[in-house]
Amino acid sequence: MKELIEQIAKRLVDNPEQVSVTEVESENSTVLELRVAKSDLGKVIGKEGRIAKAMRVLLGAATSHGQKKCTLEIVED
Repeated sequence: MKELIEQIAKRLVDNPEQVSVTEVESENSTVLELRVAKSDLGKVIGKEGRIAKAMRVLLGAATSHGQKKCTLEIVED
């Protein structure tokens, strides 16, 4: 999942070298923290949050078969 989000984000931004995804594991879920440059934040979120929502839908679909719940948080770097 981490690699999927990282690849999507790198294709969207102007500064792909500043994209990083970290996993924070808990007992029941995994949180992926996506960090991008401040100037690229809008590109990752999208108009009215559509791109961020689409990435969250992909994560939900990919983890819906008995795996831990996976959520995405976009963090300003």
